[in-house]
Amino acid sequence: MAATDETLQVTADAAPPGTTPPERPPGPAPAPHARMPRWLPRAMVLALALIACFQLGSWAFHQVTGLLINVLIAFFLALAVEPAVSWMAARGLRRGLATALTFLGVMIAGAGFVVLLGSMLAGQIVDMVEDFPKYLDQVISWVNQTFHTDLNRVEVQDSLLHSDWLQKYVQNSATGVLDVSAQVLGGLFQLLTILLFSFYFAADGPRLRRALCSVLPPAKQAEVLRAWEIAVDKTGGYLYSRGLMALISGIAHYILLAALDVPYAPVLGMWVGLVSQFIPTIGTYLAGALPMLIAFTVDPWYALWVLVFVVVYQQFENYVLQPKLTAKTVDIHPAVAFGSVIAGTALLGAVGALIAIPAVATLQAFLGAYVKRYDVTDDPRVHGHRRRGGASLVARARRALRGPNEPHAEVEAEDR
Repeated sequence: MAATDETLQVTADAAPPGTTPPERPPGPAPAPHARMPRWLPRAMVLALALIACFQLGSWAFHQVTGLLINVLIAFFLALAVEPAVSWMAARGLRRGLATALTFLGVMIAGAGFVVLLGSMLAGQIVDMVEDFPKYLDQVISWVNQTFHTDLNRVEVQDSLLHSDWLQKYVQNSATGVLDVSAQVLGGLFQLLTILLFSFYFAADGPRLRRALCSVLPPAKQAEVLRAWEIAVDKTGGYLYSRGLMALISGIAHYILLAALDVPYAPVLGMWVGLVSQFIPTIGTYLAGALPMLIAFTVDPWYALWVLVFVVVYQQFENYVLQPKLTAKTVDIHPAVAFGSVIAGTALLGAVGALIAIPAVATLQAFLGAYVKRYDVTDDPRVHGHRRRGGASLVARARRALRGPNEPHAEVEAEDR
């Protein structure tokens, strides 16, 4: 066994005086004690500081997510009213007053629609409650005739009123009144926040653009102003074209409902027009459910007529009306619009569904201004036609069987 430092030290101590101790055998020198590098404590402190900053930033971002969404909605709303505000400001009105008048008009129109719709729903609910015994008698009579039963309306009403599920539903509804009230107050506060931010964005639009451009070089300033102008044109054009189509749709459905003598025809026409245009693709069918329900209370055949009219008008709007009105404002393929709505809903919910199409239209227009395009060759395949004179199916199969290295002059002759 090789001698260690301790055995050599013992041997040196035990050597008799006057003799030299044995020499240390050759070998590697003993390694010094390992020390911590000087940079390691600072690196650990820096890593911990970065982790803490990331956690703090993530927490802060989640706390202000609602505010950021409100600011985004307000920004798009300000872009939508920017053309009207600029038009009034160019004719001598102060920009703040022009913005106030624009928002006042929007708020009056929205409040009037909500009041009319609320009164319609309240009156319809009252009528349905008053006519509930008549509807119940009709249902019971149909059940007795069809299934040969002997049901009585009084017994059915008593069983419904004294049922356990109805009592539990009433109790749960009573306990949920406070939650509904809190949600209503939260929604009003959110609406006021959006209106306040959108007012400042629209009224101080030029000042905001100057403040943004002041921190950029001149070349970048032109690009930012161009992007801002494209966003204003696309967002405003989208909303104005949708508003025009909503007006046309509302008038068309009002004429039908008035001809069928359906109650609340003006409000129902307005409902169909707004919902069908601002909820893309499926909005028409969702909006048509309410007129169908109310028409069913008048006559079941009227509900069928409303359904047929909704389907026919949707096709007319998709293939005739919408391409003409949106050709110069928001020219987006229907598949792209539908996909953008789905993506916006997945990201931001209902808010994303509303702002998805103008956002994608802005992005498409901005990219179209910078993407270089070339002239398309005059080839029949561009128009969806196959080139004539090509190899037949048998010739291509024979060529594949021959292999790439074998001569195929015979096949080429057939192709020619």
